[in-house]
Amino acid sequence: MLTSFFSNSRPINFIIVAVYILIFYLFANLNILFTAPFWIILQELGMLVVLVLSVFLLNFISGRNELTGRNAFKSILFAGFLCMFTAALQNNDIILANLFLLLALRRILSLRSQRETIKKIFDATFWVGVASLFYFWSILFLFVVFFGILVHVGHRFKNWLVPLIALLTLFSIVTSVDLLVTNSFYTLSDWMQTSNFDFQNFQNPELLLPAAFLLALTAWSSFFYILIIQKVSANAKSSLFLILLCAGVALTVAVLAPTKDGSELMFFFAPLAIVVTNYFQNMNDKWFKEILLMSIILLPVLLLLLF
Repeated sequence: MLTSFFSNSRPINFIIVAVYILIFYLFANLNILFTAPFWIILQELGMLVVLVLSVFLLNFISGRNELTGRNAFKSILFAGFLCMFTAALQNNDIILANLFLLLALRRILSLRSQRETIKKIFDATFWVGVASLFYFWSILFLFVVFFGILVHVGHRFKNWLVPLIALLTLFSIVTSVDLLVTNSFYTLSDWMQTSNFDFQNFQNPELLLPAAFLLALTAWSSFFYILIIQKVSANAKSSLFLILLCAGVALTVAVLAPTKDGSELMFFFAPLAIVVTNYFQNMNDKWFKEILLMSIILLPVLLLLLF
């Protein structure tokens, strides 16, 4: 049974998840890997390492902050969601931005310990800012930073000033590097990306099928997730609600994204994986969970064969 196998957190689980991502990544980038110059191939292999690292980071964040139990569900779910969208495996900028947002999320969640709060707020804001250099609309995840401040350390006024200092620091670094490399200032036009509200690409079956599946899965699992939030302690409740906020911000980013090819959903995969993992852990309908997990794993295979 798949649910029994991934209900434990063992090295073999993560090896299988890494191989799963590797297979779909190779198929998505086949042309580049066989025709591009050597340094481009190295760059693409580096992106593969970043994806696998993102899975390990997601697992670490979930376990460290008790967002889920110690299992491999969130890892295989994240991998399954990712591999449903070929464009997400091809967009290096969004892959890097997602990694930096996970680093930011790690620092935001750790605010509840009430230790080194200024450093954690600075780090979280800085990582969100770095992510926005690769994918502009990821700057909206600053809302998650401010929510973390509000919930955990909002009683101190100076904590609200730290994000501004972090962004000014990042701006200074980026401007200095740009002056050294290009002898020009990094401008707002270099940073910003215009929104695109043309969703016609989602009429294509290769995008419509996985998007509809994720939409239905989100609606189903979120209902149970909200019920779970109501039952946990106040301390855990804030962290679980923060994941829900991340999912909402990620969907907003997807709506505002400059391209609509499925890659814009990348930031949604990690919070959705945590939400669905909580469903797998807390609900008793064993056969439905088995079918659901199998569908998530096999849908990318079906899409690969059909399209």
